[in-house]
Amino acid sequence: MWFIVQRMATASLLSSSLFISKPRSPSSLFFHLPVKQFVSSSAQFRQRYGAVVSATSVATEPAETPSVPQNGKVEQAQMTSETEKVVLPTNESNEQLLRIRHTCAHVMAMAVQKLYPDAKVTIGPWIENGFYYDFDMEPLTDKDLKRIKKEMDRIIGRNLPLVREEVSRDEAKSRIMAIKEPYKMEILESIREDPITIYHIGEEWWDLCAGPHVETTGKINKTAVELESVAGAYWRGDEKKPMLQRIYGTAWENEEQLKAYLHFKEEAKRRDHRRLGQDLDLFSIQDEAGGGLVFWHPKGSIVRHIIEDFWKKSHIEHGYDLLYTPHVAKADLWKISGHLDFYRENMYDQMNIEDELYQLRPMNCPYHILVYQRKLQSYRDFPIRVAELGTVYRYELSGSLHGLFRVRGFTQDDAHIFCLDDQIKDEIRAVLDLTEEILLQFGFNKYEVNLSTKPEKAVGGDDIWEKATSALRDALDDKGWDYQIDEGGGAFYGPKIDLKIEDALGRKWQCSTIQVDFNLPQRFDIVYVDSNSEKKRPIMIHRAVLGSLERFFGVLIEHYAGDFPLWFSPIQARVLPVTDTQLEYCNEVIKKLKTNGIRAEICHGERLPKLIRNAEKQKIPLMAVVGAKEVDAQTVTVRSRFGGEIGTMKVDDFISRIKSATENRTTM
Repeated sequence: MWFIVQRMATASLLSSSLFISKPRSPSSLFFHLPVKQFVSSSAQFRQRYGAVVSATSVATEPAETPSVPQNGKVEQAQMTSETEKVVLPTNESNEQLLRIRHTCAHVMAMAVQKLYPDAKVTIGPWIENGFYYDFDMEPLTDKDLKRIKKEMDRIIGRNLPLVREEVSRDEAKSRIMAIKEPYKMEILESIREDPITIYHIGEEWWDLCAGPHVETTGKINKTAVELESVAGAYWRGDEKKPMLQRIYGTAWENEEQLKAYLHFKEEAKRRDHRRLGQDLDLFSIQDEAGGGLVFWHPKGSIVRHIIEDFWKKSHIEHGYDLLYTPHVAKADLWKISGHLDFYRENMYDQMNIEDELYQLRPMNCPYHILVYQRKLQSYRDFPIRVAELGTVYRYELSGSLHGLFRVRGFTQDDAHIFCLDDQIKDEIRAVLDLTEEILLQFGFNKYEVNLSTKPEKAVGGDDIWEKATSALRDALDDKGWDYQIDEGGGAFYGPKIDLKIEDALGRKWQCSTIQVDFNLPQRFDIVYVDSNSEKKRPIMIHRAVLGSLERFFGVLIEHYAGDFPLWFSPIQARVLPVTDTQLEYCNEVIKKLKTNGIRAEICHGERLPKLIRNAEKQKIPLMAVVGAKEVDAQTVTVRSRFGGEIGTMKVDDFISRIKSATENRTTM
C-alpha cells in the first residue's frame, strides 16, 4: 500500500467503545487516541519481548506525530499551488522501511548508552512513522536529542553489521546479568519460546530481539532520520512502575520522503484542534476542574447545538425514539451488565448513598435495556429503535488525555435497536444509510469500512453468529461500499462493522460503529412475545454514527482547520462599521439578522482594515461593512472569506442569501 503526501506552499483548507469489551488501545486509533502514536510493533515482537506501548505521563512536551494518510489514493486536500507529489511507503507496503525503522531504534539505544552509560534499556519497536525506545535514565531535553542524533550518525557512518545470534535461555540470562540490565531480565522471563535470539551491532552492542533488521547500519540514510520528541512512559504501562524516558524518532528511505513527512506533520500541527480551540475560543480544559473534562465555550456550544439538532432531527425522521437517562445508577446494574467484571479499570469509584452503592455510568446500554423492559414487548412492536446523546464517564490516566480526543467525560451519540432475526439486514442497511446521510452533511464522503467476524471466544451459537454476520455482509453489499473482513476480529458478544472517516489530510478517524450483541440480552433476560405467544430473546444492535460529540468536534476542527462551513459556523456574519457614527444602523442590521435566525455580531472600535483582519483571523465566513453610503442606502457591502468581495446589497437580500446558503449547505 502506498499513499501520497504533497509538498505545498499553502492549503485551502477512542473511541467510542459502546459496550463491555475493553476498548482498544490508543494504537488502534491514533487520533482516537489521540495522544501520541503509541503504535505497537508486530504481534511477534509484543508476544516475544513483551512490548507495552501505553504512555501515561509526559515528561517533556512531545511533538505530535500525525498519522500519515494510508489510503493508497492520490486525492488529497485541495491545494492552491502547484505541488510535487512525493510517494511515502508504509511499514505494510515496504519491509525494507520497516527494517530501517527497527534498526534505527537499536542504533539510537546504542547511541544513548554510549553517551549516558548509566542508562538502562527496555524496549524499542518500530511504529507507524518511525520508531521509539524507552530508557530508565534522567529526563532528557531537546539539546540531548541533538547529541544522540550526532552519535547515531557516527554509528550509521561506520557501516556496522547487524548479526543475529541464537543462544540458550541460560546463556541469555548470564549475559544480561553481566551487563546489569534488569528490564532485559524481566523481558527474558516473559519470553516463552526457545532459543533466545539476539541482534548485535558490530561487536559493541546487542539486544534481545526477534528482528527484522537491515544488514548493516550503512543501509540507513542518516539524512532521512530525525529524532522528534521525548516523553514519559511507565514501564509496562503501569503507573506503579518506574517512569521511563521514551524517545520518538522518524525514519524514511531518503531525505525527500522525510521532508514530505515533516511538511505533513507541520500541516497537521497547524490544524491541531487544541490550539484552534483556544485561538477561536471554542472550548477549554480547566485545570481547576480537572483533566479530561471539557468546557464548551459559547461559540463551541453553538456548533454543538447545531450538531445535536441535526442529529436529533435525522434520527426522528428515521424512526428513532429519543431518550434521556440518568448519569448514575446502582452498582448492581453494572454487575448484571458485566461492566464491573470486564470494565472496572475504566470506571470511577462507587459512591455510597444511603447505604447503597451507586456508579457513574461508563456506558448507556443498560439504561436503554431498562427502558425496553418497562413493559412486555410484542413481536409486532419490532423493530424498536431508541437513541440518546448520553454523557458517560471513563477513567483515563492523566498522561493519556489529549484535547477532545481522549477525555474523561464525553457524550456518545448512542442508539440501540431491538429487532427480530430476519430484520437484522434491513436494520443494518438503514443504519448505514443514516450514517452516510449525517457524515455527508459535515463534509465526510470517504470511508474505510471493516467487517469483524466471530473470535475464538464468543457467546452465542454458530447459527446466530452466521446469520448476523451474513446480515451485516449483505447490508454492506447492498450499500455498495467496499469493505475489508477482519476474520476473528469481532467482539465476544457479536460481529460488528467499524467505519473510519477520512479528513482533508487523508487521515483516518474511527467514528461510526455497528455491533450486534448476543450477550446483554441474555444477561438482562430481555424477551418479547412471538406470534405463538411464546417468550423469545430479541436481537440487540448497538450503533453510533459520530462516536462522541467531543471527539467528532475535534475532528471537525482539524478537518476544516477551524474554517467551518457557513451552515454550522458559530458566527455566520460580522457587521463592521467604518466609524462609530454607523453604530446605530449596524445594531438595526444585527437585530434583523438575529430575528431571521442568523448568527451575527457587531465589532467596532478599530480602523476598518484591522476589523477585517480580526474577522479573518477568527474565520468569520461573512463580513458586512457599513459606511455612510450604506447607511443612506440602507444596504451593506458584503465580503466572504471564501468568495472575496461579493458586493453591496439590501439587508433583506443579504438575509435571503445567507438563508439559502445555509439551507443548501453552500457558501456565499
